[in-house]
Amino acid sequence: MEIEIKIPNVGESVQEAVLVEWYKKDGDTIQKDAPLFVVETDKVTLEIVAEASGVLKIRVSQGETVAIGTVVGIIDTEAAPAYPSKPALPKEEEEMPRVPPEVIEAPTPAVVSPEKAPLEPPPSEIRQIIPPSVRRLVAEKNIDITAVTGTGPGNRITKGDVLLYLEQAQTAVQVRGPAPPETRETPVSKPEISLEPVSPERQDISRKPMSPIRQRIASRLVEAKQNTAMLTTFNEIDMTRTMNIRTQFKETFREKYGVSLGFMSFFIKACVETLEEFPEINAFIDGKEIVYHHYHHIGVAISADRGLVVPVIRNAEGLSFAQLEQAIVDYVDKIKNNRLELADLEGGTFTISNGGVFGSLLSTPILNIPQSGILGMHKIEKRPVVVDNEIKIRPMMYVALTYDHRIVDGREAVTFLVRIKEIIENPERIMMEI
Repeated sequence: MEIEIKIPNVGESVQEAVLVEWYKKDGDTIQKDAPLFVVETDKVTLEIVAEASGVLKIRVSQGETVAIGTVVGIIDTEAAPAYPSKPALPKEEEEMPRVPPEVIEAPTPAVVSPEKAPLEPPPSEIRQIIPPSVRRLVAEKNIDITAVTGTGPGNRITKGDVLLYLEQAQTAVQVRGPAPPETRETPVSKPEISLEPVSPERQDISRKPMSPIRQRIASRLVEAKQNTAMLTTFNEIDMTRTMNIRTQFKETFREKYGVSLGFMSFFIKACVETLEEFPEINAFIDGKEIVYHHYHHIGVAISADRGLVVPVIRNAEGLSFAQLEQAIVDYVDKIKNNRLELADLEGGTFTISNGGVFGSLLSTPILNIPQSGILGMHKIEKRPVVVDNEIKIRPMMYVALTYDHRIVDGREAVTFLVRIKEIIENPERIMMEI
């Protein structure tokens, strides 16, 4: 029986997808539930698994854009994998006495006789795994390809690897300089590497199409800039008490709930409480009306290999610290395994983005439309601050609130950040719900 492999329907608004990568090759034997390929739409990246065991027949190559519902492959469940027959042993080996299993000793390194030593792969096979652009550059610069470390898939050598090798070689020559006359040795006859800068007419460029997710991100960001009156206000938070509480209970928290206690759950709790006081920041404009949300679906921006995604933690007002942290861990796991669904990204009312995990000290986040507010967290850095008329070193974090000035006034935005600051600097308030 043959089972069709189709591009799944991931949402009403999604009409096509890119088949990013096949994990298997045409004719491979696959097992049920084994990952087959990855598809990417303008909103999500999904990993598709096999519905049954059998032999894979690929109908659509990776990299192609296809409509939802397209048959991209077939699983032949009745085809049996073909295994090569066992080669016959040479006559002299057949006649060799067999050693009983009970007297077999620890194996010693095998010695391969010269006449039976394995041959190195011919140059034609090596060239097959090197892109043409890399081969041209290697030939042009007279580079010993065996000296270049590959960083591509399967340790393949990319053009970037060759350029990095040239740059490092040039730097080494500049640092060492010419050897003194008395220490110079006879140069070894090796191909010389030209270290002269590449002329403008010889400089290469490369192009690749934007992924659907990257196109969607670009479109949404431009739309936010053009259709909202974005403004950003800043404040700074002394993280001392929150960090002390986290350090004090981190191990106990992990032992009890199985997840780590991070800073994000503190900020989600603080935002939920403060959004109750400033409902416009949890609302959006629809034509000439303001739509207020009486719930808090908090989006948490997470950076993935293919772009930034913002999965939504629904009804965050009713979740505990442990439930919030578990929700984040679950989303990170979904993203890593390409299992994030379109429903995971929809319905957010407010967003939190933490650029601090990448070392950002300050930024102005862009709204995730149609939302009216986004909070930006940043790097925690020890700085001298004045506390009770004394200069002390404290772990400080800059925070930013970008808001839609059409619906949120400056006073509300500034006060919102002040409330966040007060809660994080006194986290006992949210723990005691006061």
